[in-house]
Amino acid sequence: MTPQSNISVGETYAMAGPGDYFALLKPRVMSLVIFTALVGMLVAPGKLDFFLGAVSLLAIAVGAGASGALNMWWDADIDAVMSRTIKRPIPAGRVPRAEAAAFGGFLSVLSVALLGLASNYLAAGLLAFTIFFYVVIYSMWLKRATPQNIVIGGAAGALPPVVGWAAATGTAPFEAWLLFTIIFLWTPPHFWALALYKRGDYERAGIPMMPVIKGEASTRRQIFAYALILGAVGVTPYFMGMAGLFYLAISAILGVGFIALSWSVLTAKPDDYGPAKKLFGFSILYLFALFAALLVETIVKMGAGLYV
Repeated sequence: MTPQSNISVGETYAMAGPGDYFALLKPRVMSLVIFTALVGMLVAPGKLDFFLGAVSLLAIAVGAGASGALNMWWDADIDAVMSRTIKRPIPAGRVPRAEAAAFGGFLSVLSVALLGLASNYLAAGLLAFTIFFYVVIYSMWLKRATPQNIVIGGAAGALPPVVGWAAATGTAPFEAWLLFTIIFLWTPPHFWALALYKRGDYERAGIPMMPVIKGEASTRRQIFAYALILGAVGVTPYFMGMAGLFYLAISAILGVGFIALSWSVLTAKPDDYGPAKKLFGFSILYLFALFAALLVETIVKMGAGLYV
């Protein structure tokens, strides 16, 4: 299997700086991975060694960055024709494609080895699987093959809290997979909202995103359906004893907001993408706030001496 090469990418290169290699790591995506993994680590029962926990979190962050670099290596050709990605280091001609591949490959091995040494083999294996799934299953296969690319591929982005939980405890119980499920269900409406108002980008790049293949009306209906399910699952940690009333209130209010905005997307005129843009922005706040609420409650418990 080889990257698509309909477009010549970066045949001449300017001098790359540290910022260009940092950009390969997809720092905004990495920040969400770090945050959700941290919540998984802290919500997990038991006491966590601060130093080993910090090293484990660093390893997870490096693994997320490695996935980003390898994704940019593979997708350099389509990045070159999409308005939101054309300034990335490879299509912009600042980093050679081969260097990005080597950089991502080195960081992948380093992150998995470091996590195995700092925590346990289960966490390291889950991190290795996450990188493999994102790069091979999603980037190399699903992304260019099916409109369900985001649905199935979303598993990679949903795994960090499970990896964090495993790093802290050496186990991956149902509670960790509940956090996975929340992110997994959040991913399709989040990215499909973006795909609605960036449809032209995906058409030019030949990416079979849902609005391109199934049409915008179908995409809007599916966004709303996922929002309903997400709203219900989002409050579940409270009923599982993982969270308290503060989390229940936050998740319920934000869930209603998510559903309401999804309804606006569903009922908007065909050429009105304002609601989709609002939903995309709100979806980021939604996920961050849910995990932040879990984190706040956990820190309060630790401070009160109730975290055992």
